[in-house]
Amino acid sequence: MTTEATWLESMPAVYDRHLGAALFEPFARELAGRAAALRPARVLEVAAGTGIGTRRLRAALPDAAILATDLNPAMVAAGAERVPDVEWRAADALDLGVPDGSVDLVACSFGVMFVPDKPGAFAEVARVLAPGGTLLFTAWDDVARSTFPAALVTALAEVLPEQTPQFIERVPHGYADPATIAVDVAAGSLAVQDLTTLTLTGEAPSARSLAEGFCLGTPLRFALELHGPLGELTDAIADRMTALLGEGPVRGDLTAHVVTASRPA
Repeated sequence: MTTEATWLESMPAVYDRHLGAALFEPFARELAGRAAALRPARVLEVAAGTGIGTRRLRAALPDAAILATDLNPAMVAAGAERVPDVEWRAADALDLGVPDGSVDLVACSFGVMFVPDKPGAFAEVARVLAPGGTLLFTAWDDVARSTFPAALVTALAEVLPEQTPQFIERVPHGYADPATIAVDVAAGSLAVQDLTTLTLTGEAPSARSLAEGFCLGTPLRFALELHGPLGELTDAIADRMTALLGEGPVRGDLTAHVVTASRPA
């Protein structure tokens, strides 16, 4: 496993506290609304993380059986504490560990970007979906179209100009081409029903809070630790992000692709 998919036990709490509401909550509401319209009885969430999307799915689908999975046991533990009224299990997106055709809906909120074999992951979704079942997922658009990560990328280049970490552009925002997404989904034997690029608004208590979330609560921290003391680098990046975004509470655009695909009946 690479550091891009590795999480220390302390990181999920930081990630959830500083980035959950700011980055992921707006699209969690969007995905849950789309899920509710489908009225599935059996739901599998992939890459559920700390349960930000899971909580919204549970509220939108009070009668559904929901299984939330994540590759990382620390994330599963955090999610199970946050959303205890669903089943939680550690599982790889390439081997979900449930029977063929056993779920009506697979949901994945900003997880597909971390999967190395994306067509393979879509094929695994096709395997577990019942005929006519649906996959709903989100993937970030180009980093320049989302205010908070764009400010982070600018700050990183200013603080570490000679060896700027590229994790943000390469991984969470590295699966941004709709044509590539559509080809990969089709390679997994799923049919794209809708692929919409949507811009929503994110809010955070401060630019410093965002910097701490990115630098201390995501795999970016491993790249930063190669360049110096993590606390000092986080402070410098927070100062630059504050200069870019302003003091106090901050708001910004968040742009992502929202994809609906189905297993042919």
